[in-house]
Amino acid sequence: MGHVIAVSGKGGVGKTTLCGLLIQYLCESGKCPVLAVDADANANLNEVLGVEPEITLGELREEIERAGVDPRYQIPSGMTKQAYLEMRLSDAIAEEDDYDLMVMGRTQGQGCYCFVNGLVQTQVQKLQSHYSYIVVDNEAGMEHISRGILPMMEVAILVSDCSRRGVQAAGRIAKLMKELNFKPQKTGLIVNRVPDGKLDAGTLEEIRNQGLELLGVVPHDDQVYQYDCDGKPIIRLPKDSPVRSALGEIVKKLGL
Repeated sequence: MGHVIAVSGKGGVGKTTLCGLLIQYLCESGKCPVLAVDADANANLNEVLGVEPEITLGELREEIERAGVDPRYQIPSGMTKQAYLEMRLSDAIAEEDDYDLMVMGRTQGQGCYCFVNGLVQTQVQKLQSHYSYIVVDNEAGMEHISRGILPMMEVAILVSDCSRRGVQAAGRIAKLMKELNFKPQKTGLIVNRVPDGKLDAGTLEEIRNQGLELLGVVPHDDQVYQYDCDGKPIIRLPKDSPVRSALGEIVKKLGL
């Protein structure tokens, strides 16, 4: 049964970058196969990994929804929508050498994400036994946690930047998991983009105030910014990158 690692945090703190590097670390450490799940409607984990999925779950939902109405979407004669959905779900998984990627994506136009969220949950549960690890990049905020999409998570990694607001957001997510009776074996905080890799007293104080366990810090690195600007997958950072090195030490401490 695959170990489920959920990565959450406030928007803009770099959790997707760390999620991609975590997947890379697991694969390079022989912990494959890994299922990478981008559970964010505003998907970009594929860009960090340098993978282009054939179809997202959101697009698949639209295909099923519009079948019979829009001539571009046709279900084979004699096949139910549910049977067609089951057949097409395999197309929503991009297969790489050491990992596979499933992307939630967004629906088109108006409407809620309940159906797509449900697909993420059922697919993770169905596929869990096929992978050594499942790494889920959750959308920013608390909705996926409050919906209980990943109650089976074993490791909950909360990501923040150096700001008090980022740490407070991580603290609220941790409290919500307790309220919902989620019981991951390990919950902890990674502080990302830390100048010179050293936290100041104010940030450390807020971490204590929130009752969070600090797993480690990842230093700010201009190279990450440059890769992003150039459209290069972040996982192509050199092996001696301080960001990769710092995350590797954190993962070792987690015993993954």
